[in-house]
Amino acid sequence: MKIVVDAMGGDNAPSAIIEGTIEAAKKFKEELILIGNESKIKEELNKYHKIKNLPLHIVHSGEVITMNDSPVDAYRKKPNSSIVKGIKLVADGQADGFFSAGNSGAIGTAAHIMLRRIKGVFRPALATVFPTLKNPCILIDVGANVDSKPRNLLQFAVMGSVYFKNLFKGENPRIALVSIGEEISKGNELTLAAGKLLKMSGMNFIGNIEGRDIPKGDADVIVCDGFTGNIILKLSEGIAEFLVRLIKNEMKKNPVRIMTATLILRSVFKHIKKKVDHNEYGGAPLLGVNGVCIIGHGSSNAKAVKNGIRVCIESIKNNTTKNIKSEIDKISHLINNDGGNLNGN
Repeated sequence: MKIVVDAMGGDNAPSAIIEGTIEAAKKFKEELILIGNESKIKEELNKYHKIKNLPLHIVHSGEVITMNDSPVDAYRKKPNSSIVKGIKLVADGQADGFFSAGNSGAIGTAAHIMLRRIKGVFRPALATVFPTLKNPCILIDVGANVDSKPRNLLQFAVMGSVYFKNLFKGENPRIALVSIGEEISKGNELTLAAGKLLKMSGMNFIGNIEGRDIPKGDADVIVCDGFTGNIILKLSEGIAEFLVRLIKNEMKKNPVRIMTATLILRSVFKHIKKKVDHNEYGGAPLLGVNGVCIIGHGSSNAKAVKNGIRVCIESIKNNTTKNIKSEIDKISHLINNDGGNLNGN
């Protein structure tokens, strides 16, 4: 198995990317291809000892797509970038998967054009693991599609279910649709129509879910459009960071609190931090394209990179792409020529 890692993507590139890749090479023993500026990659690699026998290779790319570049323009104007050239290796069959913490829009554009959509899939979607009070769930879409139609949300549910089953080995995952009320009659035109399709899909659709109920863990796959999903994800990350800082600030006000927390609550805080830390989950797969493409958080550290590569390896081993194709075929009868209309007919 060969995994391409974008050494130039993300806020902490290339140092954190290369550190995480080295850790992944040691742990997973798979062939990893670092793509980017060869001299900078070698400069970073020279900082480490005892890595000569690791399955690491370098492919040079002379251009870098920044976070500020327009996705479409970047794809067209920077064909020798680490993102475009890396995804091309997967498209050409020279690699099995791709990981990058770079410009997510550019990654999505390049993957859409070069890997192409799975037959029957209208729009690829980003899925991420979301922590809850019970077991982790899958939130889909978290940013690939700002505007969606009912048939898109139906397919997101299918793809999210496949990913959940492959990742957590769970059967018949519970699917919920994000809305402004639990009642199936509540929501905008999009959610009302999508709810009707989901009810007819034969999947384990349990109805609507409000944003405040997502962390309770009563659903396994949370479905929404990318605009809503991205807000949910970013707000949750912000709240998690806020709470950690708030607790630390309050503890610092009283030395006794610090001592008590150190002695009694250290393991508790460590467990909580691990559960809400996005670096533990690695990255979000772009589901619905013909190939494995994992997009990491822009601020990914070495741990996130290692876990992102892990997600990439697991997706390949679990035949996620093939399984999505099979499940999409099963609900194709629900999507006719009018299946994308907001009325859901």
